[in-house]
Amino acid sequence: MQINVLDHGYVRLIETWGHGEANEPEAGMVEAARQSTQGSFRGWEKDERLLAHLMKYNHATPFEFAGMVIEVQAPIMVFREWHRHRTQSYNEMSARYAPLPDLNYLPTIDRLMHTADKNKQAGAVKGAEELTRNEAEAFRMKLQASYIAFEKAYAHALSQGIPKELARLGMPVGRYSRMRASANLRNWLAFLTLRMDPAAQWEIRQFANAVGDIVAQEFPHTWKLFRQ
Repeated sequence: MQINVLDHGYVRLIETWGHGEANEPEAGMVEAARQSTQGSFRGWEKDERLLAHLMKYNHATPFEFAGMVIEVQAPIMVFREWHRHRTQSYNEMSARYAPLPDLNYLPTIDRLMHTADKNKQAGAVKGAEELTRNEAEAFRMKLQASYIAFEKAYAHALSQGIPKELARLGMPVGRYSRMRASANLRNWLAFLTLRMDPAAQWEIRQFANAVGDIVAQEFPHTWKLFRQ
């Protein structure tokens, strides 16, 4: 399953775990919850109530017995926020070893015009003029030109033998990178709680929504309880 995000990004499912001895999606969490009484998976008619009880009263440990690995292509600025979630395991493409693809995030005019009243970090600097669509388009053109200029300088530096780890010094945070992220379901839900929130930056929220869509498909019983 792959979900495209923004202009060049995506979230792609690599693998899931947590089927347990019953070999039933999400059953591993139920089996873990019943370990103390040496019980087993009994079928979702009964066991969805158990999951609901665990979710309601924040007995979260059993949700650590399922999880998933995803691949993400996103702007570097999104990864810098994402990596604050230290309960996930990451392995990101490195410009020390390979040139990053010539893909850059170019926000739309509507995104540039957007302000999030609930997000104190969003919005223009104090004293700035009111943004017009013409000024937003002018910014987009300048941003695109800066991306082109950097890529030209980057490619030239690489061709002249500048070490890859130094040729990247001017790399813009709008450049796309790629990573794999792994976490148990408990920590994916914690990530989604923060990053699907309207106060989160819009760009990472789009990626979180895509992660949520994958969780909904792969862990439907947990997702149903999480969204209640």
